[in-house]
Amino acid sequence: MAQRPKSGRSAFVCLSCGARLPKWSGQCPECGSWNCVDEVPDRPAPRQPGAGYAGAAGASGVVALPEVSPEERARAPTGIGELDRVLGGGLVQGSVVLIGGDPGIGKSTLLLQACASLGARQPVLYVTGEESPRQVSLRARRLGLNSQGVRLLAETAVERILAAAADERPEVLVIDSVQTLYTELLQSAPGSVSQVRETAAQLVRWAKQTDTAIFLVGHVTKEGALAGPRVLEHMVDTVLYFEGETGGPFRLVRSVKNRFGAVNELGVFAMTDHGLREVKNPSAIFLSRHERPVSGSLVMVTREGTRPLLVEVQALVDASPLANPRRVAVGLEQNRLAMLLAVLHRHGGVAMFDQDVFVNVVGGVRVSETAADLPVLLAVLSSYRDRPVEGDLAVFGEVGLAGEIRPVPNGAERLREAAKHGMRRALVPAKNLPKGGIEGLEILTVHSLREAIDAL
Repeated sequence: MAQRPKSGRSAFVCLSCGARLPKWSGQCPECGSWNCVDEVPDRPAPRQPGAGYAGAAGASGVVALPEVSPEERARAPTGIGELDRVLGGGLVQGSVVLIGGDPGIGKSTLLLQACASLGARQPVLYVTGEESPRQVSLRARRLGLNSQGVRLLAETAVERILAAAADERPEVLVIDSVQTLYTELLQSAPGSVSQVRETAAQLVRWAKQTDTAIFLVGHVTKEGALAGPRVLEHMVDTVLYFEGETGGPFRLVRSVKNRFGAVNELGVFAMTDHGLREVKNPSAIFLSRHERPVSGSLVMVTREGTRPLLVEVQALVDASPLANPRRVAVGLEQNRLAMLLAVLHRHGGVAMFDQDVFVNVVGGVRVSETAADLPVLLAVLSSYRDRPVEGDLAVFGEVGLAGEIRPVPNGAERLREAAKHGMRRALVPAKNLPKGGIEGLEILTVHSLREAIDAL
């Protein structure tokens, strides 16, 4: 809990949404989160000249919108193609990027690799608040990085960090991590709501005023959300999340907010002894080539940001000994699975009320778009009837509550990706049929769930 000031005055702030409460409560009345209310000093920070949240995005004053120059900000390639993809094509001058993920998943490793590449072309300052300079140097040597252009600073006071940045004048500033920083204007402990909010505000102001690109490393809670108030995500320009098992070979970097590029973009990396390596063809690692067709396995074409992906979805249906059969979905929304099973019963004539249904997306990918509806239902039906589906078939399509198969965006691009990976047939919504077809791909179109079941 945060330290109280000598005056004894304190306030209560929600760590999830930043709401201020008159007294402590086990549940935040604004966002509904439990055990997230913390006591912080209720003492306003003295404002320095030019400090404060106003003017954080640049010079103040009223101007006419047509008079503002709409020129594009220059982008600097990081030297890591998958990172450039999730950033929207490269690092933008004056942008603030927040990277979150579980401990040990590779956040510091990825940023150190990016700094080594950027340092060959522009000045880079790496600020470490959790490790000593010797530890950072040992990691760079272990990864085999040429880090001659990277300047290193071990500091946690944001005022001294900005003073050092004013002397060094870096074009890229890395803060590892924002939860270790504190400002001398506040008495609360580092990592508290007030410290995280104020230190991040000072760094954002610095980025906008000096056109310095800043990377912030953020801790995550046990629920997987970024620690600290949600206002931190609103203050920055880009929010990236690391996904994947800590002990697994693959890492996924997902963009959940990006003011300079596509949202929900996905970058795929493989963890090796020499750091993170790009996976330029992720569909190849998410597809399992079985020696012979197996029931309950189907290839679907999903889309992450601007990239189509071929992913294998697996289903297992088994008789349930329970009064309420289980519905387990890994990589998919569980409530949507229950809804799709109801549609299958009502419009497909197949009842699952006495069956346990387990659905898994292979490779740890999380699919949130509706194009997965049809492949999920067909994989469930394949397992239930113990009838394998040929491995050269790709499927996508949204299933409506009336049993209709609705089109999904970018159908032609999905079909071209399927043909590129050796798929010879595709089962798609009728309105996604491209003019002229796709060379080497037989396209089967359906209007309803019943037609899709009959087509297989």
